[in-house]
Amino acid sequence: MSMKISNVETFAVRVPREAGQELRENQGAGGSGADGSGATGQGAHGESPEPGATSPYFIPENRHAFKSDMHETLVVRLTTEAGLVGYGEGQSPILPDTTRTIVENLCRPVLIGADPFDVEFLWQQLFDGMRERGHPTGFYVDALAACDIALWDLKGKALDLPVHKLLGGRFRDRIEIYSGCAGRDPATAADRAERLVAAGYRGLKLSPSSDRAGTVAIARAVRERVGPDIAVMVDVHTEFDVAEAIRLGRELEALDIYWLEAPTLPEDLAGHAAVTRALDMHVANGEWYRTRFEMKEAFDRRTCDVVMPDIGRTGLTEGKRIAVLAETYNIPVSPHIGGGGVLATAATIQLSAAIPNFLIMEHG
Repeated sequence: MSMKISNVETFAVRVPREAGQELRENQGAGGSGADGSGATGQGAHGESPEPGATSPYFIPENRHAFKSDMHETLVVRLTTEAGLVGYGEGQSPILPDTTRTIVENLCRPVLIGADPFDVEFLWQQLFDGMRERGHPTGFYVDALAACDIALWDLKGKALDLPVHKLLGGRFRDRIEIYSGCAGRDPATAADRAERLVAAGYRGLKLSPSSDRAGTVAIARAVRERVGPDIAVMVDVHTEFDVAEAIRLGRELEALDIYWLEAPTLPEDLAGHAAVTRALDMHVANGEWYRTRFEMKEAFDRRTCDVVMPDIGRTGLTEGKRIAVLAETYNIPVSPHIGGGGVLATAATIQLSAAIPNFLIMEHG
């Protein structure tokens, strides 16, 4: 079967957050998910900010990373000469127009006229195109992820098969998921946890506080509220130094917290390895990595017990390669969902079904 791509369209999506203004004013609201982010689309909220306008981006006092008043992402639509359409998403929680520009000016010329069944070749061609120029990660690879997911979508539609069949087949019929659990104080977090458990979640991830005592207090309140049978994880967003992360982890172990996520700076591989060695609980990280080349050194140095590739950053092609590499190190995969929308989530479900070392998937 031969197909040719005839059009590549991009959509920088911006959806208002219901709590967007509160996010800025409180400098610390929110959890792992984006409450109030509904359907994707472009229009009044899909336009770029006007020059000189107040920026929608800011750094909260209690976090390192930029945040946005809007839920933002990038959608790519590929169309073949026969009219078949494939959709993909590249995670772009900040500056989706940057990712969009990369697709329009670099990816589009390569994809027009290409056969979507050549998905791995196209990924390699595009990746190599900026490798020597010093862009083997970041916005550029996020743009590749959007195109890659759309190519797999085209393949699945052309063959009338779910993508997990194309990735190697089904290892499971159901995907275990956990939810982010917002709450900056113990009572709020515990109330939220109780509602999520009542809704059916058996796993919860807290993003509680940038100080050790506050983090432990929130984790204790949630554990006491939900009981011993719910998996509780804690994400500290790289906020701690190594010694403090180890102290925090030991206190969380006493509460039967399943994992400590992103304990220290992403670049500090030795630090992550030290935390992993020191703790009996699992250490999870890896959402910032986009390729197996980055992952390999992290695995070699045993920087985590659980790896968390984000398919909105890796795409399906590289996401599957990362999972295969992780299996050779006996490391389970817990796919990360951080700022992506429905398309990235759907792609992540397909990957989760198609790998043997899947553990649990983030959702909401």
